Amino acid sequence: MTEAVPRYTAREAIDLVTSGFTELPGLVSPVDPVSPPSPAIAAGPAISAREYGPDGPLSWQGYDASRARAAARTGEEESVVCGTATVGGTATVLISFEFGFLGGSLGERTGDRLEAAYAYAREHRLPVVSLVATGGSRMQEGMRALVQLQRVARQSTLTRAAGLPQIAVLRDPTTGGGWATLGAGADVVLALPGAQVGFAGSRVRPPDADPAAYTAEAQLVAGAVDAVVPPAELPGLLGLWLQLLSHPSAEPVPPPPALADTDLPATGWEAVGNARSPQRPRATAYLDACLDRRAAISGDRCGGTDDGMLCGFGVLKDGKDGGRTVAYAAQTGTATRPAGYRTAARLIRLADRLRIPVLTLVDTPGAANDAEAERQGAGAAIADVFGAVAAAGTPVTTLLIGEGGSGGALALAAPDNTWATPDSYFSVIAPELAAAILKRTPEEVRATADQLRIRPQDLVDLGVVRGIVEPSKSPS
Repeated sequence: MTEAVPRYTAREAIDLVTSGFTELPGLVSPVDPVSPPSPAIAAGPAISAREYGPDGPLSWQGYDASRARAAARTGEEESVVCGTATVGGTATVLISFEFGFLGGSLGERTGDRLEAAYAYAREHRLPVVSLVATGGSRMQEGMRALVQLQRVARQSTLTRAAGLPQIAVLRDPTTGGGWATLGAGADVVLALPGAQVGFAGSRVRPPDADPAAYTAEAQLVAGAVDAVVPPAELPGLLGLWLQLLSHPSAEPVPPPPALADTDLPATGWEAVGNARSPQRPRATAYLDACLDRRAAISGDRCGGTDDGMLCGFGVLKDGKDGGRTVAYAAQTGTATRPAGYRTAARLIRLADRLRIPVLTLVDTPGAANDAEAERQGAGAAIADVFGAVAAAGTPVTTLLIGEGGSGGALALAAPDNTWATPDSYFSVIAPELAAAILKRTPEEVRATADQLRIRPQDLVDLGVVRGIVEPSKSPS
């Protein structure tokens, strides 16, 4: 028998993450002085919720009575509660849905509250956390309810443009337009175990649909959710995310020191051997050495994940730069899949918007080149990373820590701030493949590696990297 998934009320969900919550007073949607309403909202007669006759904009028989019963049952006036709170030491605008109020559905009054909450966040420069539990748009208000999704999307976009982070926590259930706006549209998406998550609600799915496909865990595998978090761990992780995303910096990340005391290679083939050595330090070792309190993002938001690309945020360790938040995108030595590139591009763009410097660690024999990778859009995904790095206004620092295989590695490299470890190499193509293309024998691979000038010191001479990092010196 399947274990029941807890359905927290709006106030219970708030109590999961904070002990101090102050509801926003009034919750009257302000007029945005910077941007006019979207055309879809502005078009048509200027009807406000206060001007409706009995039973709302559609005169839906019994709607007012349904609202009254929902209010009496839940103690709430609407399907969403909005206010401010301190979560993990960070002041935050908190939005929490009440599923017991007409299924947490979005109506026009819900839109009023959400718009007011977002406007307050921008005015006071606060991040937004949404604790989502909703079945979608409210049928009793028809299209007046559905267009609230445009309204919410606009507020989210304005908040994103203001450089403020948005985090969603998906409760049970999160479906319909609430998932497609507040949920999936957030910068970081966390979910409670077992929560129903999907655009299609349980009563509108195909009869033969597998319920397991509409869960938080399935969305994690599909790259749409960053983490599934047990309720007991949610306050700590949410607090960490808010701390990490709320500290911009204009200073680039210093390149980490090398972790292995390796001599510079005498030949190109020796450089290849050093980079391919199983004993060489990998990305996780470098991240452990230079970052504290990391939090990872996962997935490309297009249906895929790649364990060979580690992305997230962390805090720099000791030194004059210690305590700063940095973003990281790190290859782990495998052939990078299209989902990995798209996840890295997502990470870089998020860091750029929040003005957080980026560290990329390059280590791949090249982009995955199997038929499935081509079907998944390998070329477009690599182009996406090239574009994200090129457009970034926040500083990007790159350290080549192993293999640098062709464009699949170069895509992550900062054009003017790439460094190399002594046990790395960078090549236009792997020496074996270069020899094959040139119709050379296997015996000529070593000589080809020398001709390609792929050693770290060659890369410095060619102007491809700025320098070679050395191991840190322990104090005597």
